[in-house]
Amino acid sequence: MTLSQPAADLLSRPRATVLVTGSTDGIGRATAKALARLGHRVLVHGRDPGKGRAVLDEIRRETGTADLGLLTADLSTLEGIRGLAEEVGDRYGRLDVLVNNAGVYMGEQVSTRDGLETTFAVNLLAPFLLSRLLLPLLEAAAPARIVNVASSAHFDAEGMDWENLQGEKHYDGWGAYAQSKLGVVLFTYSLARRLDPGRVTVNCLHPGVICTKLLRSAFPVFPCESVEAGARTPVCLATSPRVSGITGRYFDEMREARSSGISRDRDAQERLWEYLEGMAGLR
Repeated sequence: MTLSQPAADLLSRPRATVLVTGSTDGIGRATAKALARLGHRVLVHGRDPGKGRAVLDEIRRETGTADLGLLTADLSTLEGIRGLAEEVGDRYGRLDVLVNNAGVYMGEQVSTRDGLETTFAVNLLAPFLLSRLLLPLLEAAAPARIVNVASSAHFDAEGMDWENLQGEKHYDGWGAYAQSKLGVVLFTYSLARRLDPGRVTVNCLHPGVICTKLLRSAFPVFPCESVEAGARTPVCLATSPRVSGITGRYFDEMREARSSGISRDRDAQERLWEYLEGMAGLR
């Protein structure tokens, strides 16, 4: 399947409420702008309130829309994830699309306030838990969508290192990043199986090799595309009528693609699901 260009409406609704995590920079910011141009209510998320307000002003100037919201939360902590989900419900009361975009690359091992490895916490546990917590809002707005920004880096992971998921034995920045993105694909497939595709769909994607701070922190000199190019696939998965009812798929630069063989291992998907539920305190 090749995605069409974004439609002016989402699932026959003239205006959808869309949360884009990590949208004060990079692909997330470009995604938020594109969605605002299409007339949707965009909830911008970041960690820094000052930077968030500046991005809101920028989006208003460039798109002419005032229907924006700002949410600040630290997604490296369970408290921050839970607080963000609660605030979305309290302030807006509905959610049509969740775009799990926030991500980090850590060259050195750093622990969060919860004692978790940061790459694992932000790139994998946060989208897992946030998706679970926001499901009631999404189901109430059905048909709704979850869009997970993964990466072709997941092909570099030889598998989930079950004894070293958070660098318990050794840590390598790229290895941790690749494993976290493999985890995103695995949990996307697990979640898709658990949801009625007529109510909520969940898909994941590789946005391309994009010129972001994250890329430069891992590879200071590497050919890359613009953040606008990186936003095309998440925007289409959030808005295109062509993916209505399509769930549990992986997309690469506007086309449905085949993810790694390991990512399609159902035993690995379920094992990771159980692990993440335990870490998130959902059991």
